[in-house]
Amino acid sequence: MGEKSTPLLAVLQLLKKYNLKGTEEILRKEANLGDTEFQNLDLPEVEIANILSVHHTESDPFTYEHAYDCLKKFIENSLDICKYELSTLLYPVFVHMYLSLILYDHNEHAAKFLERFGQEQEDYYQDDLQQLSIVKAKEQIKGNELAEIYSTNKFDVQLSRDSSSQLKRFLHEQKSSPVIINIINNHILIDIHDGPGRTQAQVKATAGGILGEASRNENRAKVYYGLLKEPYIEVLATPPEDEEEVEETPDKPKKKKAKKDNVFMKKPKVDPNAPPTDRIPLPELKETDKIEKGKALREASKRVQLGPETLPSICFYTLLNSGHTALCADICDDSSLLAVGFNTSTIKVWTLTSVRLRGMKSVDKLQDIDKEAGDVLVRMMEEKDRDTCRTLFGHSGPVYKVAFDPFKTLLLSCSEDSTIRLWSLQCWTCVVVYRGHVWPVWDVRWSPHGHYFASASHDRTARLWATDHHQPLRFFSGHLSDVDCVQFHPNSNYVATGSSDRTVRLWDCLTGTQLRLMTGHKRPILTLSFSVCGRWLASGGGGGEVVIWDLSSGAPAAHLPPHHTAPVTALAFSRDGALLASGSLDCTIKLWDFALITDESANDENIASSSPAKEEKILLRSFATKNSPLKNLHFTRRNLLLAVGSYEGSS
Repeated sequence: MGEKSTPLLAVLQLLKKYNLKGTEEILRKEANLGDTEFQNLDLPEVEIANILSVHHTESDPFTYEHAYDCLKKFIENSLDICKYELSTLLYPVFVHMYLSLILYDHNEHAAKFLERFGQEQEDYYQDDLQQLSIVKAKEQIKGNELAEIYSTNKFDVQLSRDSSSQLKRFLHEQKSSPVIINIINNHILIDIHDGPGRTQAQVKATAGGILGEASRNENRAKVYYGLLKEPYIEVLATPPEDEEEVEETPDKPKKKKAKKDNVFMKKPKVDPNAPPTDRIPLPELKETDKIEKGKALREASKRVQLGPETLPSICFYTLLNSGHTALCADICDDSSLLAVGFNTSTIKVWTLTSVRLRGMKSVDKLQDIDKEAGDVLVRMMEEKDRDTCRTLFGHSGPVYKVAFDPFKTLLLSCSEDSTIRLWSLQCWTCVVVYRGHVWPVWDVRWSPHGHYFASASHDRTARLWATDHHQPLRFFSGHLSDVDCVQFHPNSNYVATGSSDRTVRLWDCLTGTQLRLMTGHKRPILTLSFSVCGRWLASGGGGGEVVIWDLSSGAPAAHLPPHHTAPVTALAFSRDGALLASGSLDCTIKLWDFALITDESANDENIASSSPAKEEKILLRSFATKNSPLKNLHFTRRNLLLAVGSYEGSS
């Protein structure tokens, strides 16, 4: 029967009291109530009167405006230490009052209520209110995405104990008009925290989610954000091959490798936050992969240390005649290949070095090759047929994301056709088509260790896949709107997602559970990037904002000064973790002093409260492109910044 204190059950008992058996029986049949359940019904008369009077009050359209006015005046007259926290109640109460008026068929009153109080709500809620204003009758509530979200979920509001007691006192005084009391009881979750009330800046830093702030219980689980101990010794134990490939004197590479060995081997030993090495089964490295890692370490030994005084050089690749057709781009880890996805369903792969792209030999020629030979992969490739660009066909809709695997042998792509495709970069064909999402797939990313990849879709889910499985290994379900972007943690144990519901979430690949819910963005989140150390997560939003999150607590560590004037579409950390680069549709690249940001967050906890002078120090440099919005940013192993954008003609 659910709770006994409902208008329906109160009416039934009233009918029984006045012996109106026919009406009572019809109502019972319609409500599907059995005899035994009804016999146990015994509400006190005072409660019946109260329930029915409340129902009568709620159905009176004039009480809503008066009640909302009272709540506003109460908040305005509250002490500053409570005012800003209590003001977060205004939006959810306003929304549920509007929906209640629609439910009681007071459509004209609802329209007037929306017109009068809608403009007073925060800027970042105006788009939501625009979507809610479409609901003009109660039949339309079911088809409206936002109305359904608000009807079936509770809005989270965090209050201090002082703010909570003030609110209770106000509600006690409003007993004659119980509209607000019922909305708070049924649709708002008040999360009480210890300590003083929060300031306006602190409230604003975490506000903005469709369902308010993240509750404190959401972010209590432990996150192993440290880096895994990599098998560097095995990788470095192949000097003869390295020496043959790099025609240098034999002493120099050995010296450099020995130095890097010491540097890299120290990190895992002192990282207490790393997960157990066997927590997630990771693939064993093949010989070719080990050689590739050896090259990476040699390149890293020549890396430039970046900082405020030593900014990186930037190499910008401009895609011409593709202003509105090129949708995404990616550069492989060793910076030798560039892939671009187009709205014509095609993918193009270019070589960025003098080494051209080779195709595979024909079937007749492949039969003559000795399969046991050590260089069988080299012999399989055509010697004469070499191109600077290859085109991949297969998708039947716009390609929204392309991603190279860590070892440059495979390419992933996702499309509006709701499929993910795996392409071989040796035979230049599609190897596997992964079907599972039923709506367009917006993003796909490889695990830093290969083998696993994650996808994000319009169906409000993200999924974890393995290259050798046709079906997803894990479903990450919980977002209230499109999952727009996804990113793997450097230790491959976690996946972060950003959504149009204005939240960033962190998921555990082992269990599939949500470990962090991070609120603070005021627009949809379009791109994510983990710091080199694994503790920090940077997210770029549709309003040009960049937020840095601390994974240890799930709290925003810093809101970067709002210098971008259009959505942020690309973020990249330098290989030493000292700088953060952001690229936007406003055709600019900005370099931020990440070391200073994390220092500030340790001291002040919120960079938004720091002085303008400090904010200027955080932004190191801004670079403008020639009317070319950014598609991708990538730091090479030596810390050169590569950027990709498509020229959109003279403005």
